Amino acid sequence: MLAAAVRLFNEQGYDATSMFDIAESLGITKSSVYHHISGKEQLLQMAMDRALDGLFEAAAEVRNLDVPALDRLERLIRRSVIVLADRFEFVTVLLRVRGNTEVEQHALARRREFDAVVTELVKQAQAEGGVRPDVDPATAARLLLGMVNSLTEWYKPRPGGAGSIADAVTAIAFEGLRI
Repeated sequence: MLAAAVRLFNEQGYDATSMFDIAESLGITKSSVYHHISGKEQLLQMAMDRALDGLFEAAAEVRNLDVPALDRLERLIRRSVIVLADRFEFVTVLLRVRGNTEVEQHALARRREFDAVVTELVKQAQAEGGVRPDVDPATAARLLLGMVNSLTEWYKPRPGGAGSIADAVTAIAFEGLRI
Protein backbone atom coordinates (compact mmCIF):
# COMPACT_ATOMS: atom_id res chain seq x y z
CA MET A 1 0.00 0.00 0.00
CA LEU A 2 2.81 2.40 0.89
CA ALA A 3 4.67 1.71 -2.36
CA ALA A 4 1.51 2.35 -4.39
CA ALA A 5 0.83 5.60 -2.54
CA VAL A 6 4.41 6.82 -2.96
CA ARG A 7 4.33 6.04 -6.68
CA LEU A 8 1.13 8.07 -7.02
CA PHE A 9 2.47 10.93 -4.86
CA ASN A 10 5.45 11.15 -7.21
CA GLU A 11 3.37 10.86 -10.40
CA GLN A 12 0.45 13.10 -9.48
CA GLY A 13 1.63 15.04 -6.46
CA TYR A 14 0.57 14.46 -2.88
CA ASP A 15 -2.31 16.95 -2.94
CA ALA A 16 -3.70 15.60 -6.22
CA THR A 17 -3.65 11.98 -5.03
CA SER A 18 -6.84 10.80 -3.38
CA MET A 19 -7.49 7.80 -1.21
CA PHE A 20 -9.69 6.55 -4.05
CA ASP A 21 -6.67 6.74 -6.39
CA ILE A 22 -4.60 4.68 -3.97
CA ALA A 23 -7.34 2.09 -3.52
CA GLU A 24 -7.97 1.88 -7.26
CA SER A 25 -4.27 1.38 -8.02
CA LEU A 26 -4.30 -1.57 -5.60
CA GLY A 27 -7.55 -2.99 -6.90
CA ILE A 28 -9.26 -2.68 -3.52
CA THR A 29 -11.91 -0.46 -1.97
CA LYS A 30 -11.25 2.73 -0.02
CA SER A 31 -12.66 1.08 3.07
CA SER A 32 -10.02 -1.65 2.73
CA VAL A 33 -7.33 1.02 2.65
CA TYR A 34 -8.78 2.71 5.73
CA HIS A 35 -8.78 -0.65 7.49
CA HIS A 36 -4.96 -0.49 7.46
CA ILE A 37 -4.21 3.21 7.76
CA SER A 38 -5.86 6.33 9.13
CA GLY A 39 -5.45 8.36 5.95
CA LYS A 40 -3.24 9.74 3.24
CA GLU A 41 -1.20 11.79 5.69
CA GLN A 42 -0.16 8.63 7.53
CA LEU A 43 1.15 7.23 4.24
CA LEU A 44 3.07 10.45 3.66
CA GLN A 45 4.56 10.22 7.16
CA MET A 46 5.60 6.62 6.58
CA ALA A 47 7.20 7.51 3.24
CA MET A 48 9.19 10.40 4.66
CA ASP A 49 10.29 8.36 7.66
CA ARG A 50 11.55 5.64 5.32
CA ALA A 51 13.76 8.18 3.55
CA LEU A 52 14.94 10.02 6.66
CA ASP A 53 15.56 6.89 8.72
CA GLY A 54 17.98 5.73 6.04
CA LEU A 55 19.95 8.97 6.28
CA PHE A 56 20.11 8.86 10.06
CA GLU A 57 21.20 5.21 9.93
CA ALA A 58 24.01 6.28 7.60
CA ALA A 59 25.00 9.06 10.02
CA ALA A 60 25.06 6.57 12.90
CA GLU A 61 27.29 4.23 10.87
CA VAL A 62 29.97 6.88 10.40
CA ARG A 63 29.63 8.72 13.73
CA ASN A 64 31.99 6.56 15.75
CA LEU A 65 34.45 5.45 13.08
CA ASP A 66 38.03 5.98 14.17
CA VAL A 67 39.02 7.95 11.07
CA PRO A 68 39.48 11.67 10.37
CA ALA A 69 36.31 13.76 10.12
CA LEU A 70 36.86 14.34 6.40
CA ASP A 71 36.82 10.57 5.82
CA ARG A 72 33.64 10.27 7.88
CA LEU A 73 32.08 13.11 5.90
CA GLU A 74 33.01 11.50 2.60
CA ARG A 75 31.60 8.17 3.78
CA LEU A 76 28.38 9.85 4.89
CA ILE A 77 27.92 11.57 1.54
CA ARG A 78 28.66 8.31 -0.28
CA ARG A 79 26.23 6.44 1.96
CA SER A 80 23.60 9.16 1.39
CA VAL A 81 23.77 8.46 -2.35
CA ILE A 82 23.25 4.76 -1.66
CA VAL A 83 20.25 5.55 0.58
CA LEU A 84 18.79 7.77 -2.12
CA ALA A 85 19.19 5.04 -4.74
CA ASP A 86 17.81 2.30 -2.47
CA ARG A 87 14.85 4.42 -1.32
CA PHE A 88 14.54 6.53 -4.44
CA GLU A 89 10.77 7.04 -4.54
CA PHE A 90 10.61 7.76 -0.81
CA VAL A 91 13.43 10.33 -0.98
CA THR A 92 11.76 11.93 -4.00
CA VAL A 93 8.54 12.42 -1.99
CA LEU A 94 10.58 13.83 0.90
CA LEU A 95 12.33 16.37 -1.29
CA ARG A 96 9.02 17.65 -2.64
CA VAL A 97 7.38 18.55 0.67
CA ARG A 98 7.12 22.23 1.51
CA GLY A 99 5.86 22.27 5.09
CA ASN A 100 2.17 22.66 4.31
CA THR A 101 1.08 20.17 6.97
CA GLU A 102 2.26 19.13 10.41
CA VAL A 103 3.65 15.92 8.92
CA GLU A 104 5.61 17.89 6.34
CA GLN A 105 6.88 20.32 8.96
CA HIS A 106 8.12 17.39 11.04
CA ALA A 107 9.94 15.97 8.00
CA LEU A 108 11.54 19.34 7.26
CA ALA A 109 12.69 19.58 10.89
CA ARG A 110 14.32 16.15 10.59
CA ARG A 111 15.98 17.24 7.32
CA ARG A 112 17.42 20.28 9.12
CA GLU A 113 18.65 17.95 11.87
CA PHE A 114 20.46 15.85 9.27
CA ASP A 115 21.87 19.02 7.69
CA ALA A 116 23.26 19.90 11.14
CA VAL A 117 24.98 16.50 11.35
CA VAL A 118 26.70 17.14 8.02
CA THR A 119 27.56 20.73 9.01
CA GLU A 120 29.15 19.47 12.22
CA LEU A 121 31.28 16.98 10.28
CA VAL A 122 32.47 19.80 8.01
CA LYS A 123 33.38 21.85 11.12
CA GLN A 124 35.28 18.90 12.59
CA ALA A 125 37.11 18.37 9.31
CA GLN A 126 38.06 22.07 9.28
CA ALA A 127 39.37 21.85 12.84
CA GLU A 128 41.50 18.85 11.81
CA GLY A 129 42.83 20.69 8.76
CA GLY A 130 41.04 18.51 6.22
CA VAL A 131 38.74 21.24 4.86
CA ARG A 132 39.68 24.76 3.84
CA PRO A 133 39.10 27.25 6.68
CA ASP A 134 37.53 29.83 4.35
CA VAL A 135 34.55 27.58 3.56
CA ASP A 136 31.38 28.15 5.56
CA PRO A 137 30.47 24.73 7.05
CA ALA A 138 26.69 25.16 6.67
CA THR A 139 27.07 26.23 3.04
CA ALA A 140 29.38 23.30 2.32
CA ALA A 141 26.90 20.91 3.93
CA ARG A 142 23.98 22.26 1.89
CA LEU A 143 26.00 22.10 -1.34
CA LEU A 144 27.08 18.51 -0.66
CA LEU A 145 23.52 17.47 0.16
CA GLY A 146 22.22 19.43 -2.82
CA MET A 147 24.50 17.42 -5.07
CA VAL A 148 23.14 14.19 -3.60
CA ASN A 149 19.52 15.33 -3.69
CA SER A 150 19.78 16.48 -7.31
CA LEU A 151 19.99 12.82 -8.29
CA THR A 152 16.20 12.58 -7.93
CA GLU A 153 15.92 14.79 -11.00
CA TRP A 154 17.88 12.62 -13.42
CA TYR A 155 19.11 9.34 -11.93
CA LYS A 156 17.26 6.15 -12.84
CA PRO A 157 17.90 3.51 -10.17
CA ARG A 158 19.25 0.24 -11.49
CA PRO A 159 20.94 -2.72 -9.84
CA GLY A 160 24.59 -1.94 -9.16
CA GLY A 161 24.29 1.63 -10.44
CA ALA A 162 24.29 3.37 -7.09
CA GLY A 163 27.91 2.50 -6.34
CA SER A 164 29.24 4.16 -9.48
CA ILE A 165 27.09 7.25 -8.89
CA ALA A 166 28.29 7.40 -5.26
CA ASP A 167 31.88 7.15 -6.53
CA ALA A 168 31.30 10.02 -8.96
CA VAL A 169 29.62 12.26 -6.38
CA THR A 170 32.32 11.74 -3.78
CA ALA A 171 35.14 12.11 -6.31
CA ILE A 172 33.77 15.42 -7.58
CA ALA A 173 32.87 16.71 -4.12
CA PHE A 174 36.09 15.72 -2.40
CA GLU A 175 38.67 15.68 -5.19
CA GLY A 176 37.20 18.13 -7.68
CA LEU A 177 37.26 18.09 -11.45
CA ARG A 178 40.88 19.07 -11.96
CA ILE A 179 43.39 16.58 -13.23
